[in-house]
Amino acid sequence: MAQMDLFNLKVVVDRIEGRSVCGMQVGDFFELRNSSELKIPQGKHFCIYALQSVLPFLSAKQRTLLKSDWLSIDTEFACPDPEEKLIMRVERTNSITLDADLLT
Repeated sequence: MAQMDLFNLKVVVDRIEGRSVCGMQVGDFFELRNSSELKIPQGKHFCIYALQSVLPFLSAKQRTLLKSDWLSIDTEFACPDPEEKLIMRVERTNSITLDADLLT
C-alpha cells in the first residue's frame, strides 16, 4: 500500500488590527487533521470569510515543501474584511502517515 506523509495544521487568530465584526478573538483557532477533518473547539466558531481566505493554501501547507517555496516560509494569512484586519497564523502541529489508497 502507498503511504502519504502529511502535517496536521492549526490555524490561529494571531492578531486583529481593526475591529472584530465577526466576534472572533485573538487565540481562536481550528485544526485540520488527518488530511480533511476540520475541528473547531466546542462552543466556538470560525468566520467563514476568514476560513475561505486561508482554505486554498491548507492542502499545500500539509505537505513537505522545498525550503525555497514561499509557502514553506509564509505562515500568515489575512481575512478579506478590510475593517477587521484579522491575521491568522498557520502552524504545523505534527506529521502523520496515512494510507494513500484511502484518500481521494
